[in-house]
Amino acid sequence: MKTRLHSLLLVVALASLSAPFGYSQTRTAAAKPDIKFDGSPLGDGGGRRVTSYADVVEPVQKAVVSVYSTKIVRERLRVDPFFQQLFRGRLPEREREEKGLGSGVIVSPDGYILTNHHVVAGADELKVLLSDGREMIAKVIGTDEKTDVAVIKIDGDSLPVVPITDSDRIRVGDVVFAVGNPLGVGQTVTMGIVSATGRTIPDEQMEAMVPYQSFIQTDAAINQGNSGGALVDAKGRLVGLNSAILSSTGGNIGIGFAVPTNLAVSILNSLVTTGKVQRGYLGVGGQNLDPGLAESLGVDRATKGVVVTNVVKDAPAGLAGLKRNDIIVRIDNKPVDSQSALRLLVSQVMPGTEVAVVVLRDGKEKTFKIKLGTLGEQAAASGNFIPGVTVKTLDDELRAQFKIDQRVENGIVITAIEDNSPFANILVPGLVIVEINRVPVADVTAAAASVKPGLNALLVQYRGVLRYVTINLK
Repeated sequence: MKTRLHSLLLVVALASLSAPFGYSQTRTAAAKPDIKFDGSPLGDGGGRRVTSYADVVEPVQKAVVSVYSTKIVRERLRVDPFFQQLFRGRLPEREREEKGLGSGVIVSPDGYILTNHHVVAGADELKVLLSDGREMIAKVIGTDEKTDVAVIKIDGDSLPVVPITDSDRIRVGDVVFAVGNPLGVGQTVTMGIVSATGRTIPDEQMEAMVPYQSFIQTDAAINQGNSGGALVDAKGRLVGLNSAILSSTGGNIGIGFAVPTNLAVSILNSLVTTGKVQRGYLGVGGQNLDPGLAESLGVDRATKGVVVTNVVKDAPAGLAGLKRNDIIVRIDNKPVDSQSALRLLVSQVMPGTEVAVVVLRDGKEKTFKIKLGTLGEQAAASGNFIPGVTVKTLDDELRAQFKIDQRVENGIVITAIEDNSPFANILVPGLVIVEINRVPVADVTAAAASVKPGLNALLVQYRGVLRYVTINLK
């Protein structure tokens, strides 16, 4: 039986509510939510023997809510082909209502709630049920499919909240509690430990694309309906949002995943204050440092880091002086041991913020002060010089999204093709253009300058294979 990663949204219908969509991309700026933060150490397990966690759990229960979603789905009726001509191509439609159930966590007294993207995706109406029995209509402030985090809000004052702590400080073995509404049975608390941190899920087991991953793994029992619910430590502080389970049956087998609060809060603050998710941008391509590569670059085989293979022209990293073959080992004193860690660390920093990037160059440490740009304005600079085709400069996020071979260092990625494009039968999303008319292209600007009217020869890479294709631009 194939093991799959299951989101924890309980859908009482025939289909899921997790189709891609966008919410509230243009909003009036607001102040950051008034979040209670507790960064004190959890403790080392010493002291008296604990026989009950009731006093810890009770306040958390008051701030965890059930989130009910409703979506109206329109679908065409199936008609016998013999009668289709009677409808002249306009087949009759019917409407049906889909209902879903997830959980959420109140994090500010005025009603901001953290939950999962897939809990609210595509919903026409959201209702929130509080622990005291009150039911309120919620509005979506914004969502981020790339981290599976969403922010919704209810109108309230002096609402109960769950304090938040630094999720980077949790350790494997720490006691945690999962609080939510699994399978609609009512608010439920389960107990376990942190099984792993910084966990990423294999792409073939992901049901949706979540490129920014650093999950907390736990064996606390969580099931469908727990999505967006709280994962709290033994002091009752929020450390994560329950998001998914790995299971061959769809039920709990002790492998659950939660989005860490440090990531969730960065998304929350960005959505509330700007109306959209703003991610920092460094402007490098790289690959994980393995022992053999480390030795060839003159550093210890045990060194962890990311080798810079490409520096995007006029990007923050290049302007600051980073070069190819630099090994990035730390950002603001946080270790960088993989490309996914580098991408996640940079993405959580607001654009315009200066960070300290520590690299190994010729075996010696060197620190660069770099003011991050905005991902989407530079890294994802797009063009449409090929009719009906959208391209973007290759970066780590696109590499992860389209599973592009690490050996492809530079190029532009086709991210979308319109159905009416004359090249829809030649080009596909995820294809990387590395040369145009024998000229290497490192970014969209260079690519646009390399095309010409008439026939153009493109050297492209797709699924590990390099080949030439020709397009005729009129």
